Amino acid sequence: MTLPAVPMPVAAEPPSTEPPARSARPLAGVALRIAGGVVAIWAGLLAAVLELIFATWAWEVVKGQPGGLTKGTVGTSLAVGAIAAVVALTVLVGWFAHTVVGTRWAVALPALVWFAVVVAGSVKTTEGDLVLTGDNVIGLGMIVAGAVTFAVLGFRQLVVPPTTS
Repeated sequence: MTLPAVPMPVAAEPPSTEPPARSARPLAGVALRIAGGVVAIWAGLLAAVLELIFATWAWEVVKGQPGGLTKGTVGTSLAVGAIAAVVALTVLVGWFAHTVVGTRWAVALPALVWFAVVVAGSVKTTEGDLVLTGDNVIGLGMIVAGAVTFAVLGFRQLVVPPTTS
């Protein structure tokens, strides 16, 4: 036995909402993004070089202090100041890269250059020169702070959904 068919109203399908067509970016906009990426790369290089110079100088200052309270106070204040400066500078460079390039992966541009310079500063040359020695606690703290900050910035850029405008 079949049941009689019940008339059901048919709802009209909503009109399809296709994403708006992506207009071709003007050549000037692309050129500005590329130039911004180059500036971000140079900013990462400059940040790494300045951090290496400061870490070496600060460690020499700490080593030159007499022992006791003076050495501990100077070392702690230089380390805290250096790590705070590295985090602030890294956030600034990452924000700049993301803003001027306009992509989610833009923070990788200065981060890769920064990492390469820091690694180069940790390797002894044939002449025996070494920027970051193994006992330079300030330099090691700055490396960790910079690497973690770049990692957090990159993670946040990848996880946050892109803005639609």
